[in-house]
Amino acid sequence: MRVFASSLLLAACLAGPAHAADNARAADVAAINQVVEQFKAAIIAHDGKTLSGLFLQDHDSWLTVADDKMWAEVKPRHPAARKWMADSRRKFVDFVQTSAKPIEERFYNVRIDTNGAIGSVWFDFDFLDDGKVTNRGSETWQMVRDDDGWKIAAMLYSMGK
Repeated sequence: MRVFASSLLLAACLAGPAHAADNARAADVAAINQVVEQFKAAIIAHDGKTLSGLFLQDHDSWLTVADDKMWAEVKPRHPAARKWMADSRRKFVDFVQTSAKPIEERFYNVRIDTNGAIGSVWFDFDFLDDGKVTNRGSETWQMVRDDDGWKIAAMLYSMGK
């Protein structure tokens, strides 16, 4: 009986920290998901200030990569082109702010992972300009938990049709 009681007490002691860690992870996943929702809403609202605030301000790592189908169309016309190109959150924010047409990015199959200090977001997307899909592919964000919340540190996405 003593062994059973001791084992039960040990299990209860070990379960407490695991439960707290699960709660902290769930809170971080929810906070990162809030960044995803703010990102989508800022695009629809043409809100460059909010959009810009979702990124680390002293860092701009953003790459665009052509998918195989798009690359097969581009490469023959532009032999010197690279399959990937560096881009900029600043250019995207400017585009969002100045677009005269409705724009939207739809996210599908969103997956979020985090250890509380860093995180990643992976999803499939369609980008719509004036109601028409102009780009679709997959996108990944590398996230950092900064003093004032979760920020996008880097972005990588594929271009396709």
